[in-house]
Amino acid sequence: MRVALVNPPWSFEHSIYFGCREPHLPLEYGSSKVLLEREGHEVQIFDGHLFRLSMPALSEAVRRYGPDMTVITTAPSYLFWRCAPPELRVPQQLLEELEDVAGLKVAVGPHMSTTPRATMQKLGVDIGVLGECEEALVGIADGERGISGTAERDGNDVRVHGGPRATEFVNLPPLAWGAEWTAQHRHHHHRFEVPPDGPGAEVEASRGCPYHCTFCAKENFRDGYRRRNLTNLIAEIDGHIANGVTYIYFIDEIFLPNRPLLESLIGRNLKFGVQTRIDLWKPDMIRLLGKAGCVSIEAGVESLTREGRDTLEKLCRLSTGELADRLILARENVPFVQANLIEMPGDDETMVDRWRENLRAHGVWANDPVPLFPYPGSPDYRKLWGMPDDGAWERAVDYYLDRYGHFSEIQEEQPYPLDRLEQARAA
Repeated sequence: MRVALVNPPWSFEHSIYFGCREPHLPLEYGSSKVLLEREGHEVQIFDGHLFRLSMPALSEAVRRYGPDMTVITTAPSYLFWRCAPPELRVPQQLLEELEDVAGLKVAVGPHMSTTPRATMQKLGVDIGVLGECEEALVGIADGERGISGTAERDGNDVRVHGGPRATEFVNLPPLAWGAEWTAQHRHHHHRFEVPPDGPGAEVEASRGCPYHCTFCAKENFRDGYRRRNLTNLIAEIDGHIANGVTYIYFIDEIFLPNRPLLESLIGRNLKFGVQTRIDLWKPDMIRLLGKAGCVSIEAGVESLTREGRDTLEKLCRLSTGELADRLILARENVPFVQANLIEMPGDDETMVDRWRENLRAHGVWANDPVPLFPYPGSPDYRKLWGMPDDGAWERAVDYYLDRYGHFSEIQEEQPYPLDRLEQARAA
């Protein structure tokens, strides 16, 4: 089968979107391509975002390819499945452009994973994948139907077959992007200590997270923790280095201490960034992290009181003072360290300001606490409204707009409700 894996040219005007606006490698498509080609399918990735194509130009490229099956994602990349744009405006626009050339239309992404019926009705696709999509796409391309973890159109209705899927992942072969892709990727995600000195890239060393913080929408995808085969991982990283990449960002939900990986990175003259929890890193491993080439740490602290962290179910064993000490030690070994804070009712504003000033005096960036968005699929959403239904994304956005008078530092425009952003599309 001839398969097109399509990433739209994303735009985020008036969106509640907390992720980075820059293009990143579509790792879920890279993984899918490897597995599909192994089964004999012809596959091409069309990335309108990374290659900066207009919607008509992207549509024309897909039209010339003539796919039998077209896959559309509802989030810019795996990196942002947990904080995707709530609206489906961009995928809707792309599918309208491809209506007469797409062949079998398949949707993947966090919206499909959490609200499959509503997502399929809004997009008008034939099949959707709940959860991690790589292995399911192989089955769909092979002609299988009723696959566990998929949804299918049944007349005017949608039939859902079981819950979200998890890909085996551990033995995923190395992904090879090639010089053309590398040349387009100038962005160094979450790097601030120096300007980019060469191409960047993203890599998965692990998938999932063993923790279940209430604000994290990962239960329906990328949930169970799995660590990738080190030989395949290093081969992929070496491929990036051979293409001139000077910086990679590990998109792992939580980059846990991994001595064999860090020791393998020493001497490769490669810089990298991670997102993690600083309380899980002992001093010797923090030093090794810096020695291996880490130049950026995004560390989730969230609340400055033990009660607040317990409310978020972080299972953090360190005190607030110990967290500060660990962050300062990290900054002594890594050029940029950020402590992420969430706006919590019990965190006194004066205390927060004092803590942030102390960290900044030691070179650690601590952000202004951001309002919490109750992503459908997160425990916080369930606490408010129960299990997500077809109106879950609209409900979460309306709640956020009604509750907060200010938004995150990256939201320059007033967010709009979903019905103002999305197009009305008949089922």
